[in-house]
Amino acid sequence: MRQIFDIHGGIHPPERKELADPGYVHEMPLPSKLVLPISQHIGAPARPVVEVGDAVKGGQMIAEAQGPVSVPVHAPSSGTVTAIESRAVPHASGLTATCIEISLDGNDSWIDLKGLEDWRETPKPELVERVRQAGIAGLGGAGFPTAIKLASDRELGIHTLIINGTECEPYISADDTVMQCCAREIVEGAEILAHMVGAQNIILAVEDNKPEAAEAMANAAQALEIADVVTFPTKYPSGGEKQLIEILFDMQVPSGGIPADIGILCQNPSTAVAVRDALINGKPLTDRITTVTGMSLKKPGNRRVMLGTPIRELLDEAAFDAETADRVIHGGPMMGFAVTDLDMPVVKITNCILAPTRTEIPSPQPQQACIRCGMCAEACPASLLPQQLYWYARAKDNEQLERHNLLDCIECGACAYVCPSHIPLVQYYRSAKGAIREAANEKVRSDNSRLRFEARQERLEREAAAKEAKRAARKAAAEARAKSGDDPVQAAIERAKAKKASQEAEQ
Repeated sequence: MRQIFDIHGGIHPPERKELADPGYVHEMPLPSKLVLPISQHIGAPARPVVEVGDAVKGGQMIAEAQGPVSVPVHAPSSGTVTAIESRAVPHASGLTATCIEISLDGNDSWIDLKGLEDWRETPKPELVERVRQAGIAGLGGAGFPTAIKLASDRELGIHTLIINGTECEPYISADDTVMQCCAREIVEGAEILAHMVGAQNIILAVEDNKPEAAEAMANAAQALEIADVVTFPTKYPSGGEKQLIEILFDMQVPSGGIPADIGILCQNPSTAVAVRDALINGKPLTDRITTVTGMSLKKPGNRRVMLGTPIRELLDEAAFDAETADRVIHGGPMMGFAVTDLDMPVVKITNCILAPTRTEIPSPQPQQACIRCGMCAEACPASLLPQQLYWYARAKDNEQLERHNLLDCIECGACAYVCPSHIPLVQYYRSAKGAIREAANEKVRSDNSRLRFEARQERLEREAAAKEAKRAARKAAAEARAKSGDDPVQAAIERAKAKKASQEAEQ
């Protein structure tokens, strides 16, 4: 029996997961159109390789990766590209981004897919590249390109793979459903992932509020000797990578570091299935299971939905009652954000669409002054000082924010949840993080400009010195020839003078 440890802080908000009936998948009908952002992941956006008017098939790449930290985008079904333009996309800041719109033809025609005959005999770099070309990014919410994690070159290597089935945020039960319905595929994917990174151990981590999922995973993992299903007490946010590692190993990921720094790789259950489908079946990532829930829906549930499906159509399928809804949230109630446009599409990180009523999740109360009660510090799972970070964020003191490890904040919202003054602390932290990143980017741009200017100055100085050296060399050569009498120019001058003197004498 593995020993389980506790994490600092954490909270126990009402779970309300039963509303979506975890363990059963509803199949979404074909939408009328798909809107596919070229950036559904952390890193550089993909580059469109189709044009308006092009016919596409399901599984066809429509945008290719740009750079190593990028993944391509594939068409989830067949149709015609009708627009490539900026649209509203799911993002906390309400950003717009370039999207490819496909009007579906209803045939759902696909390209021929070809998987590997034996992934065990395939070189690992090729496996990683196939994962990358399948467009797989983390499906747990962060959206980091999976191939980058798998290609980690940390000195100590990866000794343990964790399939993170914690799913601690209220309402969300997509991972629970995947574990119950696709346990065998998860274990196959975990075996492939462990092979790719050289891990000798696999931990299938499940909170104890998901007994059906834990049982399904245990049954599927029996044939895999290196796999171990571990359950632990329910607590939010135990699903954070660093928090889960502390629970399982009583180890701390270094500040500013990642789990690979201590030899651990964490992956989401749906990501494991996507990797398995990509390598065995040759299928790119074009759909996902998403929790559609909230008491303003008459038909909540977990649905398999094509990426690019407008949120409006997803809500319509769940019988959305707009009159009783307070707002629509992308993600869960703790880490999600309000949807400003229901035509926004489902993307790779869309694990939940929450449509609560006004009484179910009341609107935020007016912010009051901080009373310095310290409850936020007690709840913080990263052992930070939320109150200090709040004051530094308001003062825009980036130096102090970095010194107090703001970038270690996982934005779980536990501090704001317990705050008696209703201060939206996470919003301050997100804004401050953005300012720090922008300042860092501006410094990089400034440094690059300075380096370019200095390089240009050095080049101009070298060119001027080279020209001056050539002039000096020509002058020295001319003077040397003049002294030796071999200067052809001087000789010509002397001949001209002699000829002129001879002509004057004859006259």
